Amino acid sequence: MASATRALSDAEVPAEAAEAPAPGVRRISIGSYNIHSCVGLDRRRSPSRIADVLRELNCDIYALQEVDNEPGDEEDSQQLEYLSEAMHMAAIPGLRIVRHSGEYGNALLTRFPVISVHRHDLSYGKWLEPRGAIDVELDVGGRALRVIATHLGLSRSERRFQWRQLLAAIAASPPEHPTVVLGDMNEWFPSAGTLRDAHKILGEALAPPEFPSFWPFLALTRIWVRPVHAIVSVKAHSTPLAKRASDHLPLRAEIDVERFALRAPT
Repeated sequence: MASATRALSDAEVPAEAAEAPAPGVRRISIGSYNIHSCVGLDRRRSPSRIADVLRELNCDIYALQEVDNEPGDEEDSQQLEYLSEAMHMAAIPGLRIVRHSGEYGNALLTRFPVISVHRHDLSYGKWLEPRGAIDVELDVGGRALRVIATHLGLSRSERRFQWRQLLAAIAASPPEHPTVVLGDMNEWFPSAGTLRDAHKILGEALAPPEFPSFWPFLALTRIWVRPVHAIVSVKAHSTPLAKRASDHLPLRAEIDVERFALRAPT
């Protein structure tokens, strides 16, 4: 599956996309999960355990953050390739974050055909960790869906800068174009201006707490869907396995794609 996990150029499509649901699909599921380099609360690095959590989630699309993809033959080295093969899904890596000998960053897994891939560099200052967003167009049973996955920075000024870049990118599409924005936003305050700005454009969705995984009380991970009335549910996945596998719980959103073409209820 190495061809699916290499760094694709902008607008290039993975060579090995998984088979998509048939046209006319009614609902899809999408998950966001900070996998913490596959290191669990027991300090054990286990990509196979993360794959088991993803199977529990049973999503059509996964946005993953903190993926280690270091060169090597061990199971815990090429994590993106391992998870892609374990889930039988196409992998789309984000901008590579070079850390020591390896690569580290965010990624997407999808079972839908990929129409296009773009990446946004959201890095802020040369001393801070490089950040980026993956921006893809997917063919969901004959409907085009834009998915933007990211992992924002830790400082407030960094996040403000990154949100301005993201909102400008979102504005490039017409408001009626179905769009999902998701990932670890690292925003601790529910009333933060960055979230208010996002809600104005994308609508406000449920944001259940998912951090820390053993006793979640912070909503750092977010999933927006535009149009917002297409959201069926957004839930934190809090099984015993998920509570151990990472320091974050994954979020799972269910979306009714037939509502993309409907007017919002008044």
